[in-house]
Amino acid sequence: MNTTPQPDPRDRPARLTVGVVGAGRVGPALAASLQLAGHRPVAVSAVSHASRRRAEEMLPDVPVVVPAEVLERSELVLLTVPDDALPELVAGLAETGAVRPGQLLVHTSGRYGAKVLDPALRAGALPLALHPAMTFTGTPVDVQRLAGCSFGVTAPDELRLAAEALVIEMGGEPEWIAEENRPLYHAALALGANHLVTLVAQSLELLRTAGVGAPDRMLGPLLGAALDNALRSGDAALTGPVARGDAGTVAAHVAELREHAPGTVAGYLAMARATADRALAHGLLKPELAEPLLGVLAGPSDAAGGTGDTPGDTT
Repeated sequence: MNTTPQPDPRDRPARLTVGVVGAGRVGPALAASLQLAGHRPVAVSAVSHASRRRAEEMLPDVPVVVPAEVLERSELVLLTVPDDALPELVAGLAETGAVRPGQLLVHTSGRYGAKVLDPALRAGALPLALHPAMTFTGTPVDVQRLAGCSFGVTAPDELRLAAEALVIEMGGEPEWIAEENRPLYHAALALGANHLVTLVAQSLELLRTAGVGAPDRMLGPLLGAALDNALRSGDAALTGPVARGDAGTVAAHVAELREHAPGTVAGYLAMARATADRALAHGLLKPELAEPLLGVLAGPSDAAGGTGDTPGDTT
């Protein structure tokens, strides 16, 4: 439920024509959400077959055109392209005169703040960085997931009210991020969300290998409880053999992973070391148990396993 106070109607942006440059998973969902708030999507750019299909599903009857034409038709433009492509795209649009004075230009990159839009700013555009802290599927369910979703927002002070209003209209919660903190903010989200998917996928595969018939059903309640506990209690929620200092159990884990899933060993060791450090720092792991545990996690067996790890390696 969105508990953010609604802005004064005088501070809300007028109903805008909306364009999307880059019909990946994010852009069409945000445009569809803005449409529900009364704005009007008028153009979208899409290159691949998958992006065209996504645009047709999420934004039916909205024409697919080239990026320059998206800007020509739109008062609010969503730049929803990969992070590494964003600076070049912005520079190109500005250099070719596609950017109009007074045009709201919004990018959704977590990595960048508003400064990446400086070329467009010099052309008279109004720059906003609105990054939804959400994972997207590229389907209509994404619009529903925006309800209560936090957005990392970076914008000039004079555009603060407009940025907040747009986020709230999409059902989100604005969270202001300083320009210099954007990379750290994005790294935190990637660490928590992107790596979580990798860990869960690996766990599912290992359970199948162990003969579990419904690994998703087994993991669902466990992971849900672990996530809830972690959000509520932080490091105090740490459990399991590493936090307890069960070096023998951890050694057995490593041996089994080397045999059945060697590609998971490096990740297991890295996460176990990080867990041990946090458990020790917070008094959950007894110091007398930490030494043999860390010996298992950084012992000579690493070299034999071919993981590339060496004792004391910090790279």
